[in-house]
Amino acid sequence: MTSAHHLPAGKAVSDPYAVDVSPDSAGWRYSSLRVLELPPGGTHLFPAGDSEWIVLSLGGGCTVTVDDAPGQDAFELRGRSDVFAGVSDFVYVPRDATATLTSEAGGRFALTGARCTRRLPARHGPADSVPVELRGTGNCSRRVHNFGAAGVFECDRLIAVEVVTPGGNWSSYPPHKHDEHHPGEESELEEIYYFEIAGHEGTPGLGYQRVSPSGRGSGTDVLAEVRAGDVVLIPDGWHGPSMAAPGHDMYYLNVMAGPGDERAWLIRDHPDHAWIRDTWPGTPVDPRLAPPDVRRRPDGTTPDTAPSQ
Repeated sequence: MTSAHHLPAGKAVSDPYAVDVSPDSAGWRYSSLRVLELPPGGTHLFPAGDSEWIVLSLGGGCTVTVDDAPGQDAFELRGRSDVFAGVSDFVYVPRDATATLTSEAGGRFALTGARCTRRLPARHGPADSVPVELRGTGNCSRRVHNFGAAGVFECDRLIAVEVVTPGGNWSSYPPHKHDEHHPGEESELEEIYYFEIAGHEGTPGLGYQRVSPSGRGSGTDVLAEVRAGDVVLIPDGWHGPSMAAPGHDMYYLNVMAGPGDERAWLIRDHPDHAWIRDTWPGTPVDPRLAPPDVRRRPDGTTPDTAPSQ
């Protein structure tokens, strides 16, 4: 099944970006993603325009200079070796600012963005401030880095998290949606999935992504083999599962934004599959995921009760 909502690696290139998804190119109103590859000693300047941005390392570090950050206009982004190496620090760039990225050793960086109204201050988010949680159990186990989650880091509209799924496991399960506004129950959010898949001895890895129509919007329908650098756009629909092929760990970066007055990630599970949660209590989390210091959700919920993504 092919879909205009699946953008294989190379399809969303726009110089200098390896991935460039804007509200205009996606056909929606808010969410953006750019992936920038800098060579050693490389520099990139970008105007934030009408969007707020979080600069996140996909591999390597850089200095992020924001033209009007009072008292400290340069933020050191230490980064990480790759997306499977753990949590990264990050830098928030406000709308109407101009930012410059400079990397002595080179690296790859995600610019996650959302059109917004409020102009918040530029800030650095330390890696040790990022809540890490385990969701699901058994072969539904995954690890979530909530660096830009609602209620964790202040933004106007942008919500961004990253998910690591061990090979053979399913994420975004049970399938869920957030394409309607129901106060206290469901948020209306556009969403971008950006994938990295671990290879093996020089062989590229792969996984699969499913999105099925919910009866809202465009009736998004995707069943895609995804590889490193692929993007899936989700304006509406039940999304999940995200399936990591055995032997190939899966990483995806989620970028979300929507029109609601409240910045919140509220979801509805697919009614045909929500029962799977009842099988989780008493089943251990995949041991490949669980460092002993993983922090639970701020509201105290456990992996058995945490929402899916």
